Amino acid sequence: MNAARKKAAESMEKTDLVIEVLDARLPEASRNPMIEGLRRQRQRPCLKILNKADLADPAATQAWLAYYNRQKDVQAVALSCKKPADVAKVPSLCLKLAPHRGTALKPLRMMIMGIPNVGKSTLMNALLKKRVAAVGDEPAVTKTQQRLYLNNNMVLIDTPGMLWPKIEHESDGMMLAVGHAVGVNALVEEEIAAFLADILLQRYAPLLKARYGFVTEGLDPVGVIEEVAKRRGYRLKGGDVDFEKAAHTLLQDFRSGALGRISLETPQSRERMLADERARAQAEAIEESEEEDEQ
Repeated sequence: MNAARKKAAESMEKTDLVIEVLDARLPEASRNPMIEGLRRQRQRPCLKILNKADLADPAATQAWLAYYNRQKDVQAVALSCKKPADVAKVPSLCLKLAPHRGTALKPLRMMIMGIPNVGKSTLMNALLKKRVAAVGDEPAVTKTQQRLYLNNNMVLIDTPGMLWPKIEHESDGMMLAVGHAVGVNALVEEEIAAFLADILLQRYAPLLKARYGFVTEGLDPVGVIEEVAKRRGYRLKGGDVDFEKAAHTLLQDFRSGALGRISLETPQSRERMLADERARAQAEAIEESEEEDEQ
């Protein structure tokens, strides 16, 4: 990651615009603050692509588009990089952000950035209409930078997916794991599935009932996973429910869209999370201060 960041910083000196690919289901959790820092340092405009919009809650996506489009030098668009008609909109949006470029003498140099497994390679292949980047439902498929010509007037620079050294908010790490931006070796699926189940109970309970056929009233996150196991017939040899297999199924159904169109965060839920964290930090500081006074 450090090598990728250093290389990205060097390349950004010679680019005009950043295309940042986000997961539409968790836009802020999937936004790498290092990318934001690099582009602001170089004063580069940014096209934020909320990818996988076909899997996200449309109302939440509209709220995120309004949130990002209020920011300076930012244009946000929601699309699916798997849909050619959606991807076809990207070049013209980029030209609007950097109107001083885009000629044979001054081609528009666009740098595609984002966290692992968010869809950068899929976007590259769709823009160029040929397979030039490896694609897979696993984090960190792209290993090196690539520089490719979209046409005589536009150049694409693809970069490896970058996570940042320390994820500040625990819930962001959980959302990244649910969205499969973190490798399976770095997480416990049962814990991640319970985190997802909690969100589903709060905001998408009807989708759980529609998918698995059980009533959600009175259930906690662990109960949701147990019900999935029962409905799917996941049992261990002794007859106990196979919690691990049910957790995996719940995560896969979310990732594939089989559960329905779901967003893990909204601008409002994120503001509440940040406010709660500020309140906890303040309370801890007061407690520490009182303990020091007592000593």
